[in-house]
Amino acid sequence: MLREKLKEHNVILASKSPRRQQFFKDLDINFTIQLKEVEEIYPPELKGTAITDFLADLKSKAFVNLADNDLLITSDTIVWLDEEALGKPKDEEDAFNMLRALSGKKHEVITSISIKSNHFQKIFNDITTVTFKELSDEEINYYIKNYQPFDKAGAYGIQEWIGFIAIENLEGSYFNVVGLPVQKLYKELMSLKPQT
Repeated sequence: MLREKLKEHNVILASKSPRRQQFFKDLDINFTIQLKEVEEIYPPELKGTAITDFLADLKSKAFVNLADNDLLITSDTIVWLDEEALGKPKDEEDAFNMLRALSGKKHEVITSISIKSNHFQKIFNDITTVTFKELSDEEINYYIKNYQPFDKAGAYGIQEWIGFIAIENLEGSYFNVVGLPVQKLYKELMSLKPQT
């Protein structure tokens, strides 16, 4: 479906996330991976979806010379807890503090995606609400030691051990928490107008 729909495009995924790359393969998208270093700094007044929208757009701006048939896809995910954005933890202590903060609480996982060509740009987002049980220090330390969640927003992967034992409730897209709201992405890509 998507392979045929996007056959005129050179689809570029600007993400080193193995989970996002796997989603693209599973959606049967013919794509290449291109990475650009971007300093992910956003204005402090931004909140929630405004942060991820800004960062997805910022990542797209690093690609200055798109060819006419290029279709660039960038994205950003944060965990939003008590009016604060949790990104990727810097170290074990940071990861512990994030998981301790999430313990016994409800938070939002927010992902924004930018689809950009030389002719248009569309930015959209998705929000999933996740409720954690109370976590013991032993559970947190076990997870960090065995799973090293330093490449994940909020210091956890829902598809890993912590997701099995900690998540009491989930409202919205499970795949968004893994790293990409694939149903929304599929809908947006299928609705692209043919290039003229």
